[in-house]
Amino acid sequence: MGAANQPPDIPMLAGRPGGGFGGRGRPVVKPKNFKGTLQRLWQYLGKERKWLSIVFIFILMDAAVTLSGPYLIGISIDSMTRANGLVDFKLLEVVIIALAAAYLIDGLLTFLQGWLMAGVSQRIVMNLRRALFEKLQRLPLAYFDTRRHGEVMSRLSNDIDNVSNTLSQSITQLMSGSIAIIGSLMMMLILSPLLTLASLVTVPLVFLLARTITKRTSVLFKDQQVQLGKLNGHIEETISGLLVVKAFNHEEKAIDEFESVNAKLCEVGLKAQIWSGFLMPLLSVITNIGFAAVAIVGGILAVKSMITVGIIASFLSYSRQFVRPLNEIANIFNVLQSGVAGAERVFEVLDEEEEPEDAPGAVVLNNPRGHVVFENVSFGYRPDVPILKQVSFSSQEGSSNALVGPTGAGKTTIVNLLTRFYDVTGGRILIDGKDIKEYTRDSLRQTFGIVLQDTYLFSGTIKENIKYGRSDATDEEVRVAASMANADQFIQRLPKQYDTVLTENGGNLSQGQRQLLAIARVILAKPSILILDEATSSIDTRTELHIQDALLQIMQGRTSFIIAHRLNTIRDADTIMVIDRGEIAEQGSHDKLIHAQGQYYRMFFNQFKNIEGLAE
Repeated sequence: MGAANQPPDIPMLAGRPGGGFGGRGRPVVKPKNFKGTLQRLWQYLGKERKWLSIVFIFILMDAAVTLSGPYLIGISIDSMTRANGLVDFKLLEVVIIALAAAYLIDGLLTFLQGWLMAGVSQRIVMNLRRALFEKLQRLPLAYFDTRRHGEVMSRLSNDIDNVSNTLSQSITQLMSGSIAIIGSLMMMLILSPLLTLASLVTVPLVFLLARTITKRTSVLFKDQQVQLGKLNGHIEETISGLLVVKAFNHEEKAIDEFESVNAKLCEVGLKAQIWSGFLMPLLSVITNIGFAAVAIVGGILAVKSMITVGIIASFLSYSRQFVRPLNEIANIFNVLQSGVAGAERVFEVLDEEEEPEDAPGAVVLNNPRGHVVFENVSFGYRPDVPILKQVSFSSQEGSSNALVGPTGAGKTTIVNLLTRFYDVTGGRILIDGKDIKEYTRDSLRQTFGIVLQDTYLFSGTIKENIKYGRSDATDEEVRVAASMANADQFIQRLPKQYDTVLTENGGNLSQGQRQLLAIARVILAKPSILILDEATSSIDTRTELHIQDALLQIMQGRTSFIIAHRLNTIRDADTIMVIDRGEIAEQGSHDKLIHAQGQYYRMFFNQFKNIEGLAE
């Protein structure tokens, strides 16, 4: 089956901010709260419970080794500061060896933690990225029609990367920091409750500072991600439409628009970085105040012979081990704002409503005959703006049906409803006597072969693109399909012929050549119902005459719907339906409609009045 995202005839959301395909000005959906987003991220962490448990064991072992360091340092100092002036070299030697072993073990455990957490964070992000990509495949076309593609891509790349960086940096620091705080506090209480009380004076200041700054940066980082999405959207649009930009001398304006969005991103990013940059210097000031308090109180107690110099040295080290994780955790919460901002945007997509599930008891559409009936079908992309109004018609199996009319009349909308790219808001559509909602969506869409006006080819070889709708086709079948589509001639002239690699959307081919490949793709798929939406609009007249025979061949025995503005291409259609303002203005064969001298008659003679003989 050949299909692509085809925009509707009438802008979907005209009059609503962010309507249409650009999505500019679309109000940003209010993100989830910080706590709720962290809880959802924790669900992904839960899938790595085994490895997180191992990391936690390593962190406990590392904490025990780390906590032994200051205690051994205190013992070594006391061994050199005895009242009798003698140094206990034997004890000092043992302590030095123990310290060296502790530092080596600490380095090894830290390496193992980082190595394991790198794997954990990457697997979590891989699963999150997979979930997001799979979600995008299940979302209805309406979602993409109302959003800039660059912004959607930004959520799959930049926002996921933000989550990845946050997870890899934060999880081990949170676990090790929490354990270090508890362990250091216990050792401090054992060494000196008075010194512990002096060192805890600065703790409320740390939390107050962290709360104040992170409250501000959370808003800024969210805004930064929004501006980054807008920038990516503008870049994607400009690069994709570069020919149009150059053709209309729009380069300077495109640069100006880029500069505007880029300046906003720079402004909000600068504010976010400045505010987040305040945290560590101010925390260092508070930490030094705490050390000064410990030194003063410790000096007084040492003078009164209430503690030894070694205990003061050990306590200062434990105090540093206690305060440093507090600072790190405070800084982690600051870093988390960026990750949570990205995660919120990812979860917004994951929470979007998907295409409806198949109805209970839905059946597979096997061996379709192609009898299509529209019964009083109504549809509107917005409830207050109807696009189709009570449309009814019946197309017999094997018949050819042409849809003509002015742009925006609803022709493509009829096709989109038939293929269930959108669901009707009134009436029903039947294929072979059964409502299309009673068929499974996959089997329904396999029934159709679609060639759109705006063709899309994927990166890969020509052969792979033709086989897109039927991967089990042989090379000979591919060549036969290409020959029928009149594509074999230009393919044979390419250096690698059918193995020629195409760039994105076949950028190294002409528009007409891309359309020929799209037609070959549909021919190979052998659909039961054929849809041609301006399928030959980008092909020259000479080639079009050749391909008409091929199209007539594949249309034989198949119900086909042809959307065309060049009326000479649909003169032989069994039924021609003139669509105007969402209604069928008239229908019948070419001769019948010409004889009626109605709207089709006027369209036909206005189009060919200067070409002698065509109107006869």
